[in-house]
Amino acid sequence: MMITVQEALNQVYAQAKPLAVEEIDLLQTRGRVLAKTIIADRDFPPFNRATMDGIAINTSAFEQGRREFSVEAIQPAGHPQLELQNRDHCIEVMTGAMLPVGCNAVIRYEDILLENQVAQVQLDTVIAYQNVHLQGADEKEGQTLVEPGTKITPAIIAIAASVGLNKLSVYQLPKVAVCSTGDELVAITEKPEPHQIRQSNSYMLIAGLAQEVITANRYHLPDEPKLMVEQLTGLIENYDVLLFSGAVSKGKFDFLPQVLQQLNMHTLFHSIAQRPGKPLLFGKFDNGVLAFGFPGNPVSTWICYQIYFRAWLYSSLNIKLPVVQAAISKTITFKPALIHHVLVKLINQDGKMIATPVNTSTSGDMVNLMQAEGYLSLPAEQDSFEAGTLFNVQLFQ
Repeated sequence: MMITVQEALNQVYAQAKPLAVEEIDLLQTRGRVLAKTIIADRDFPPFNRATMDGIAINTSAFEQGRREFSVEAIQPAGHPQLELQNRDHCIEVMTGAMLPVGCNAVIRYEDILLENQVAQVQLDTVIAYQNVHLQGADEKEGQTLVEPGTKITPAIIAIAASVGLNKLSVYQLPKVAVCSTGDELVAITEKPEPHQIRQSNSYMLIAGLAQEVITANRYHLPDEPKLMVEQLTGLIENYDVLLFSGAVSKGKFDFLPQVLQQLNMHTLFHSIAQRPGKPLLFGKFDNGVLAFGFPGNPVSTWICYQIYFRAWLYSSLNIKLPVVQAAISKTITFKPALIHHVLVKLINQDGKMIATPVNTSTSGDMVNLMQAEGYLSLPAEQDSFEAGTLFNVQLFQ
């Protein structure tokens, strides 16, 4: 029975479940999803910080007409805070250093003449706390810096380091196996015969999973049901999710659906009113392992992975898929019996995002697939969409 895209997504979301939490070394967390709040252990910045190399003064002396300031001392970064002893003097100060006590502004070296330990200011105006990053201006001690459910970036790693965290709590990632199917496939190191092709979809899926920081294992299933059963029995016991490419359609050698059924998989759906990817298979085993059976054509495999597997993954991680709104660059017309997923590339044109359809001639068009940065879905209720129409584009990264 063919179901709608939304009905299929509802089935996928229903199988999402909160993932366990683990604590790992800080430098291993990039791309993972934070599971515990990061809190400021002190003010950010923790002191009034000079943002320029120059001299620190008390502006009251400048306001009273003083333009020459004798240098009392030098305040380097990383040294204890000095104190200005004479309001009519100055202290040289380096970028990142504490603003000396008694000073309330920093004047750049570029704006003074410094000779014989006397700084002559070349400015007409000096404002209090210019070139100073005030203590607590970014965040106060005890405030939340990063919320759970955030993908960890290098900047977040820096924040965690700044509050003294050498480990972070993150959500565990599922164990995933990627299975290619079909006797027509050979290893990428082999020279294929005229009737053969090299494996590529499994590599594409492995690379896609790597973007989610999931290290998956790759397997190949022959077109022989008995051998498929033997190999899959072990995989079902050792993985959380199985991703298949191919062998899910109506062909005489598409044995995967019956093999999975023989292994007691409960089929949740096996046909979606969409293009590409109509014969997508989704099911669940008694032990909770999920199976996504993608059609074998590269574009179909990639689109279905993006729409359905990533929907399940991101829902389990309680984060949102990356989406931008963009206007289509040209009118698109199609037969509206099915929802049509369109690969697009994006450009920013005068502050507006423009989505240009990628011309994939068939669902097996790998060469043009590499141009795509995301996809948009055209609803089946109409057959033409004018240039400039706005759509949500789900990004591939």
